[in-house]
Amino acid sequence: MEGVVAVFVPIIITLVVGMIVLTGMYFDSKAKQMLIEKGLSTAEIKEFLHKKKDAHLLLKIGIIMTFFGLGLGLGLFLEDATTKKYFVPLAIFVATGIGFILANKYGNKKESSSEVN
Repeated sequence: MEGVVAVFVPIIITLVVGMIVLTGMYFDSKAKQMLIEKGLSTAEIKEFLHKKKDAHLLLKIGIIMTFFGLGLGLGLFLEDATTKKYFVPLAIFVATGIGFILANKYGNKKESSSEVN
């Protein structure tokens, strides 16, 4: 029974990731189609889609993932030091939350400085 589950886990993960990607592509296509149906010119559509993209998205993801990793490491360290099992999820959630807050503040600061220039 465990062998069957072990085979299906990667298959299901692949299917779920594929469905997420396809759903995102479908909704992007629908948004573009709605803009075309509104009668916008190609220049207006390009301007609308360019405004939509976040220039600092990878930086924000990097900050969040760094704090996730720090939280995981800190939680594992505290679990080994104290033998309490709750430090890993606590440290992951707290550090990731701090990462989200810092990424949001840094992203807003970068956006406001780029609007001024």
